[in-house]
Amino acid sequence: MGEWAGETVGPDVWETCRELIPTGSVFAFLAEHRGALFPAGMFADMYPSANGRPSMPPQVLAAAVTLQALHGLSDFETVQELRCDLRWKAACGLGLHDMAFDPSLLAYFRRRLSRSVRPNRVFEAVREVVKATGVLKGKHRRALDSTVLDDAVATQDTVTQLIAAVRAVIREVPGADQVAAVQCTAHDYTDPGKPRIAWNDEQARAALVDALVTDALRLLGHLPDQQLGEKAANAIGLLALVAGQDVEPAEDSDGRDGRWRITRGTAPDRMVSTVDPEARHVHKTRTHQQDGYKAHLAIEPETGLYTAVTLTPGSGAEHHEARVGLGLLAGEDTPLDVLGDTAYSTGDARRALEEAGHRLFLKPAPLRPAVPGGFTLDDFAIDTTNGIVTCPAGHTVPLSDPGGRHHQRKASFRDLCTGCPLRERCTKAKAGRILTIRPHHDLQTTARRQAATDPAWQADYRRWRPPVERAVAWLVHHGNRRLRYRGTIANNAWLHTRTAALNLRRLINLGLTRTNDTWHLATATA
Repeated sequence: MGEWAGETVGPDVWETCRELIPTGSVFAFLAEHRGALFPAGMFADMYPSANGRPSMPPQVLAAAVTLQALHGLSDFETVQELRCDLRWKAACGLGLHDMAFDPSLLAYFRRRLSRSVRPNRVFEAVREVVKATGVLKGKHRRALDSTVLDDAVATQDTVTQLIAAVRAVIREVPGADQVAAVQCTAHDYTDPGKPRIAWNDEQARAALVDALVTDALRLLGHLPDQQLGEKAANAIGLLALVAGQDVEPAEDSDGRDGRWRITRGTAPDRMVSTVDPEARHVHKTRTHQQDGYKAHLAIEPETGLYTAVTLTPGSGAEHHEARVGLGLLAGEDTPLDVLGDTAYSTGDARRALEEAGHRLFLKPAPLRPAVPGGFTLDDFAIDTTNGIVTCPAGHTVPLSDPGGRHHQRKASFRDLCTGCPLRERCTKAKAGRILTIRPHHDLQTTARRQAATDPAWQADYRRWRPPVERAVAWLVHHGNRRLRYRGTIANNAWLHTRTAALNLRRLINLGLTRTNDTWHLATATA
């Protein structure tokens, strides 16, 4: 990698202007302890060649991207600060007359970092400082939450996606341009604009979608068989996805005559843009929709420190909060009090966390009665061991064996509901009430009972669950809810750097200092 001799362009800002740098700020801390936090050897594997060295030392770039993530700046804005702001110069070790570097060097450094064996090493470095200070010693609570981060691209409609995907295949796949010239007739794909139709005419829009899908399928069907590189293969896969996700056979079509229309509703796991194929529609609530990714957080609620984070696409069962939350706690080596909202209160998550020895303060999901104000599942006596269920009217029926993809059991009251005086409070179904009992039913029932009747549980939940909302607010402050990058990998790297910077700022506020090569907190209070 080569060694940096420590030379500066002009006077050393930290040595000459120390009194101008705010005491107790991240700037002052990095100016004094940058070398200890980001030692040169920390980045040796990113620059394995011994021939020469990077144009700018990686420890300087690490300090720059940490400050960039903390303040939510673009690459251009970051370099402007490094050129014009004494605080930034001091923090990164630049001289007074140093003009810093081209903004593209920050993108180059992030790309090297993301492709390395330790892409989150900045977060890991700050986590080691947290460990060394002992600030989390005896802190046995972790609060889980997630928040939606808006993507960095515009959401595209079906027409825009189809045209962009066809253009990508023509551009990336050898020979695709000749195939398109013969097979694709719905639009001039060399024209950068949208097709010229009457966009307020529903029939014209439907005809255009039908023609574009037909073009896409013809193009895919007539491409020559050949070995493809990564970009070409991705372009073909993207076109195949776009050609199928938003369309269905026309109303009077059997799906074999090549006539298509836009699907009624939104396809599950729909790709929202060909520019960022991993961004998704996200429903954080039933009424509020965003497009982007989910940031998943685990924090220690007393100090507000992020103990683990990750970023995932916004939809898909594998990206659900409960499943991701288990991964956030996987690195913990002692039993914890785990706090979370209803998103984390699935039966599978409860079982896994209890088996790991954790105490659960996860808010149970409310039960919805079949009739407004009527009986819920908890009003029935359900004995899963003996396989019987008794309704509020005293009728007892057997439970079926587990079946189906979700291994559910059913209790059917059917004819017993006829003439029952409680029927109006129980069901509106003509065939009578049928209960569906899911796996881990007993766990969920116990959790609901505890949440409703245990004052100590309620007090702990009210005391220690809300601080995670403060951590979410810190994360998205100053416009940081909108991401700057495309793709899960790049944005996950940003999330780790952002939370590392926030942790560092929090530690400094708690009195972080370094003496005799040891990190510790100068104050004992949080």
